[in-house]
Amino acid sequence: MSNDPTGNSEPAAAAPAKSSRRRDCRSTAMQFIYMWDMNPSEDRAGVLANFFNTQENPRDYYSFAEELIVGTLDHQAEIDELIKKSAHNWAFNRIARVDLAILRLGIFELLYRRDIPPVVTINEAIELGKAFSNDDSRRFLNGILDKVKDSLGRPARTAAES
Repeated sequence: MSNDPTGNSEPAAAAPAKSSRRRDCRSTAMQFIYMWDMNPSEDRAGVLANFFNTQENPRDYYSFAEELIVGTLDHQAEIDELIKKSAHNWAFNRIARVDLAILRLGIFELLYRRDIPPVVTINEAIELGKAFSNDDSRRFLNGILDKVKDSLGRPARTAAES
């Protein structure tokens, strides 16, 4: 019998994962990358400014997100080639746009943010998949990002030495 004063005998739902500033920034960056993919512009700086003006926190809160956005977009051609090479039996143009945004962000982190352990990047990408995509995306995201991680030649659980 439950001690719940409402008489509800159902178990309480698990609390959502605690958010952090970096997780907020990754989520914000992924959303911008998705938006940009759907509607690119010649005025990236202006679009970024307008985007950050619509966010809950001031722009400086999202400095990590901005680094991720700019880096991902600057290296998108290289990142897309890695996705194409790693997504065996899956046509690039058939990848869900949300999953593609998550992959681009995750691969940018794996390649260029050596201060972040690869397993952290992969776990964060999977969390984005849980929040924004479907149940099947987790395995797909993990498979692609794991292949890229394995090609890095650095420890998966620690940040790289500077």
